[in-house]
Amino acid sequence: MEALVLFGLFMFMLLIGVPIGLAIGLSVVFTIPLFTNINLMLVAQQSIVGVDSFPLMAIPFFILAGNIMSTGGVAKRLVNLANALFSFVTGGLAVVATVTSLFFAAISGSAVATTSAVGSFLVPEMKKKNYDVPFAASVVAAAGTVGVIIPPSIPLVIYAVVVGASITDLFIAGIIPGFLMGLALIIANILMSKKLGIEASGSLPKLMDVLVAFREAFWALLAPVIVLGGIYSGIFTPTEAAVVTVVYSVFVGAFIYKELTWASLYKSLYDTIVVNGVTTFMVGLSCAFAGFLSLQHIPTSLASAMLELTSNKIVILLMINVFLLIIGTFIDNIPATIILSPIFLPVVSELGVSATQLGIIITMNLAIGFITPPYGINLFVASAVSDVPMEKMVKPILWLIFSLLIVLMLVTYVPETTMFLVDLMKK
Repeated sequence: MEALVLFGLFMFMLLIGVPIGLAIGLSVVFTIPLFTNINLMLVAQQSIVGVDSFPLMAIPFFILAGNIMSTGGVAKRLVNLANALFSFVTGGLAVVATVTSLFFAAISGSAVATTSAVGSFLVPEMKKKNYDVPFAASVVAAAGTVGVIIPPSIPLVIYAVVVGASITDLFIAGIIPGFLMGLALIIANILMSKKLGIEASGSLPKLMDVLVAFREAFWALLAPVIVLGGIYSGIFTPTEAAVVTVVYSVFVGAFIYKELTWASLYKSLYDTIVVNGVTTFMVGLSCAFAGFLSLQHIPTSLASAMLELTSNKIVILLMINVFLLIIGTFIDNIPATIILSPIFLPVVSELGVSATQLGIIITMNLAIGFITPPYGINLFVASAVSDVPMEKMVKPILWLIFSLLIVLMLVTYVPETTMFLVDLMKK
């Protein structure tokens, strides 16, 4: 009964337009007196404890690094390199958008930052090449979803903190699924481009052009090598890696590409403060929400109920995916991860699914929610970048969502897609 009232109040407040952070906190505040004698100070205590975490410090630094690299010339050079390699393909700029997003995702850890950085450069170029603009906007929105799967990933850091999983294992586990998402989007983009009559935007790559683009993008490409190499080799923790990324991005933007100005650095800091403030607020209250669930043993009760309904692993995982896809359409990735991870982990553990694989499944589901109306934060960003109303993006985005769902099913039912590299690194 507590669960029904808690989630019912939460959903009601979302429907009437209460900001998501407040809706999370108020639903707990209203539910506690109805069913328990717990002091309401629990909400404040759990919120503070929830954000008092060293690994969570990685989040603002990864956000800042992504912002600095967006304005410091990194994104532009990644676009140029991808364009030199893939512009000869049908719908070449759509493919370039996806490939560039894979590169940029290995730096930013954020879907929104990836969509904004790549879209701001490529959507205008697509317009010049007479691409269907809603299609162009949909491409960069969908490509941005890999930002939270390819390591480093902000949602994976939060998931690791919530369930006590290894951040390093989760980062490694996200590599293959991230590239599979990119490959699926590339195939979908080529097929859709042929249907729309979009020709290749360039000729076969010339070695000299590729070498020049590679030389200019070298320092940008070196960033994920330093960061991820440092994490996997044990030189520094993911949080320390986030700080290293910021220092490196400032150095490259200011002294190598020489495009980072004091004004753009100030804007990057300001944007980071705003985004991190909202994120921290949601994380704290989401931890209070999850803490109340745990105190009332709601996760274990729901797990038992699901396992009594069916013990079929395929069916249960399908139910979890469908539920997460629905939730992802109107709830942000971060609170959804914090609230739902402790609920689903006991269920899948009984089925032999590891916490690492579950983290990728949850994050991928909620990433698809970034491009699913009505929430679709990536759609909002792509719409702002392209000046295309979001409703015009619905038709092309559905095909891209379908391609990502195929990868989601593969990741869900073939554990090797997530665990192969993790197991290999431990040998």
